[in-house]
Amino acid sequence: MRLSATQHLARRVAGRHPELPENIAGTLRLDLRDGGHTEHWYLTIGQQHVDVAPSADDAELIVRGDRDVFDRMVAGELHLAAALLRNDLTVQGNVQLLGTLRRLFPGPPDARHPREAAGERGGPA
Repeated sequence: MRLSATQHLARRVAGRHPELPENIAGTLRLDLRDGGHTEHWYLTIGQQHVDVAPSADDAELIVRGDRDVFDRMVAGELHLAAALLRNDLTVQGNVQLLGTLRRLFPGPPDARHPREAAGERGGPA
C-alpha cells in the first residue's frame, strides 16, 4: 500500500533518526497544496530527533508544493533535488536544512547506498 505524504509525516517521521547528523537542529514547515486548500506540517529537529505537528507557525525553512509532489517523494518516485529543479517545490529560508528533509523522505524502493553498490562491483568500499 502506498503511503501519502501526510500519512508518512504522521506515522514515520516523528521520533529518533540515527541517520541524521547530531549537530543538525532547526525547524521546517511543509506546505502541501491541494486545490484551494493548504495543509501545513511543522517539523522540529534536534539531536537526531524529529517532532511533527500540523501547524502554520513560521519556521527556519518553508517548503511549498502540491500534495502530489510530496506524495511522489514519499513513494520514492521523485527526488527532492529534481522537484526543486523543476520548480515543483519552492523554498524560503535556511536551505541548509534541505539535506535533513531529504533524509526524512525515502528514496526509490530499490535504492542502495553508493558504497554498497560499489562493493558489489568490486570497487573501493
